[in-house]
Amino acid sequence: MTIANRISGATIRLSWTEGPTKGQTHEHVFHKNGTVEWHAVGATQKPANDVKPRKAPEKVPYFATQMTKDVGVFSYKSGADFTLTAVLNFADHAVVGFASGGKDWFPVAGIFQVVT
Repeated sequence: MTIANRISGATIRLSWTEGPTKGQTHEHVFHKNGTVEWHAVGATQKPANDVKPRKAPEKVPYFATQMTKDVGVFSYKSGADFTLTAVLNFADHAVVGFASGGKDWFPVAGIFQVVT
């Protein structure tokens, strides 16, 4: 199975140890149609009496490809001009990459888990 096939259709949790989201975990759902959506794991929910309509998760196009037998990369740009490019090592479950938005750029690192 290629890395792109391991990513396409998968749900992957990225737990960040470096970067602006250090200490947070984000779950990414990579749809087979080439779009990705994400959310923070363990994010606090709004109170039940909240009357504001909830916004659906953003789905944007992503690109994924295999670099070596165990290493692949994915990248996407959100509608809010946030870009994440991450390299996944399926041998040791390490993730490294770059997050950027507007004038900001940050190296990121952590671990990942394939949920489905």
